[in-house]
Amino acid sequence: MSTNMNRRSFLSLSAAAAATTLAACGGGSGAAGGEVDLSVDPESLAFPLAETAELSGLTSFPVGTESEPNNRTIFKRLEEKTNVHINWKTIQSDQWGDKISLEMANANTLPDFIFSASFGDTDLLKYANQGALLNVEDLIDTYMPNLQKVFEQAPEYRGMCEDENGHIWALPWIEQLGYEKTAIQTVGNMPFINKWWLDFLKLDMPTTVDEFEQVLIAFKDNADALKKEFGIDGGIIPMSCILNDYDQDPYALINGFGEGYGDPDKGKHIAVTDDGEVICVAQTEGFKKGTEWLNKLYKQGLIDKEAFTQEWSTYVAKGKSGRYGVCFSWDVANIAQVSMDELIAGEGWVPLPALQADTKNITPQTNSFTSGFDRGRCVITSKCSNPALCAAWLDQMYDPMQSPQNNWGTYDEGDEFDIFVMGTNDKGEPMLQHAPLGDASPVEVREAECVGGPLAILDSYYGVYVTCPDDAQYRLDWIKDIYTPDMNGKYCYPNVFMTTDDTKQVSNLQADLQKCINTFKSDSVMNGFDDAAWDKFQEDLKAYGIDEFIEIHQRYLTDYLSKEA
Repeated sequence: MSTNMNRRSFLSLSAAAAATTLAACGGGSGAAGGEVDLSVDPESLAFPLAETAELSGLTSFPVGTESEPNNRTIFKRLEEKTNVHINWKTIQSDQWGDKISLEMANANTLPDFIFSASFGDTDLLKYANQGALLNVEDLIDTYMPNLQKVFEQAPEYRGMCEDENGHIWALPWIEQLGYEKTAIQTVGNMPFINKWWLDFLKLDMPTTVDEFEQVLIAFKDNADALKKEFGIDGGIIPMSCILNDYDQDPYALINGFGEGYGDPDKGKHIAVTDDGEVICVAQTEGFKKGTEWLNKLYKQGLIDKEAFTQEWSTYVAKGKSGRYGVCFSWDVANIAQVSMDELIAGEGWVPLPALQADTKNITPQTNSFTSGFDRGRCVITSKCSNPALCAAWLDQMYDPMQSPQNNWGTYDEGDEFDIFVMGTNDKGEPMLQHAPLGDASPVEVREAECVGGPLAILDSYYGVYVTCPDDAQYRLDWIKDIYTPDMNGKYCYPNVFMTTDDTKQVSNLQADLQKCINTFKSDSVMNGFDDAAWDKFQEDLKAYGIDEFIEIHQRYLTDYLSKEA
């Protein structure tokens, strides 16, 4: 459930060439204005079908797992349930970014649907404008009752799927784990502190930036004692991180400086004031003062010298060797030698609360209030020969008992581990119950069993259709108990669907702005900066178009808030 972004590069496809090719192969609806055929009677699509039907799909599979989807238990059961056979083409997940663009460039070989497309807004709109995709809003309303129910229960998600003209070009992935200020995504780069070390040195949990600094100094000064007590090979590192690397970035620590915004959006570096004003956090006094403080820590040897260059594998290897006093990640179990039972019990490693500086605050991450959401998860292509059947089959993914299995894994596979056992809820109705995994890695078991794709899991499903995963539950508890009380602001920037022109312009501006900000962060934490360097940094932001960048985001926020009022 990591919030790290997938980086994809897509080849350009000529809109004129695409339109010509699609017309030749009888493409359906697209940006050109064609209508989806709704003449198929929904009752004729009741599953299982009387006769076997076939569809073609494209999806990805994780490295080292089953490459043929039809060999996975989930898809075997879906075929039995629906009598629809899927002819799959697959791409290994680490090759998806390069290969999916080639697939989209050849309209003659497009499948009926792409199951785990995960298209970003730029690519989604590009392929829609080229006529490669069907708009699916009418298909949803006619052939997808399960997804309709999701939108009825949580109508904000339908709005998040719609472009400026009300068209929906893709079927979403929705994973609610908490909501608004209790959502699991509100704090991605969570800071964790080594409680074993605190207890051994008889240190209290720090609550201010000054107390935190003294704790790091104590870790450094007592390195030999810590190594001896805990059998550590290698040098003690009071605090490690990977600067500018999303969940491993240390800027969650600077929330208390100045106005209290921190840096909650490592891609855009924006936040929202209580007056509904979009700001760039890199233009705030808090960002300046927080960066100065981090440089102070670095100059004292309290921050890992490799924090600016280390790869994930190096970061994890040092953490698993027990060398860290403080680190940053979505889940500390990714980094440190600590068990799930210890984390649940509050032993070994614990989240570091918000630190008081000029104020005490946690700024939630951009888009986090609506929890997990992927607007471009699954698309039906214009090559689809039977859109009604395709939509009806994909709607099965939104069944409340099906979505958790697609997302996490299934039950009764007959192998060593299963994510679920089939049990019952308080009413005696079937409910998927997360199984104890012992020493097995939840990620590895999930990748071996789950199929991804379009799905929806709402908060209301827990305890009714499925239990909450243990590794999500303790993180939800941390958010609710430790961080939510200090989320003092009213807003986080919402997940808005911009126009093609605005999406392109934001992307172009962001490329330069992000590089400018990240370079300043790295250089300033390592080497420090003076007022002249700060002023030059602010001038550079202006030159790279920060005002236009903010203006575009402000327009969409203002529109969003007006609809919420």
